Amino acid sequence: MLGFKSVKAALLISMLGFVGLTATTQASAACNLVSTKDNSPLTIKAIDTDTPEAKEFLATCVNQYTKKYATDADAAKAGRKVMTFNGCTGCHGGNLGGLMAPSLVKNGGTGAFDTKWVYAKNSTDKGMFESISAGTPGTSGGLMPVWHAQQAEHVGDGLSTDEILKAVAYIRTVYKGDGEKDWMK
Repeated sequence: MLGFKSVKAALLISMLGFVGLTATTQASAACNLVSTKDNSPLTIKAIDTDTPEAKEFLATCVNQYTKKYATDADAAKAGRKVMTFNGCTGCHGGNLGGLMAPSLVKNGGTGAFDTKWVYAKNSTDKGMFESISAGTPGTSGGLMPVWHAQQAEHVGDGLSTDEILKAVAYIRTVYKGDGEKDWMK
């Protein structure tokens, strides 16, 4: 029979092993992006010109701009600029209340998707990044084109990871719906 010290030592070694395994698992957990069109893997890699915020997002799926823009209206203008300069407001409207595309404000309107996200996954920054980056299949009657510069068939010159993250964070600042703000969790 094992003595108390032996049992205690074995328990301690087991716990340390578990903690080490957990830390390793968490550290290696990647941000696995998927296409909104068909749930296939969405390959977007960090590149040398990416900002630290873009690299962090691609590693963790956490958009650093979202919380920053929530408390800094001046910083949020960077996201509004991305949307305006790239024609997003041409479809989603100047105040993002919807035009030819669904409302991103989500406070009501005439369309079926003006009070809820067309794709439920857009309630998270990861999901919205995926929808913008690789486009959507057009569930709401129209389709979102491919925007990320690393994706084939992107619109124009395409957008960088950082530009898309800024646009997503800005969209969060104008949200007026009554649903939970999943992106702030």
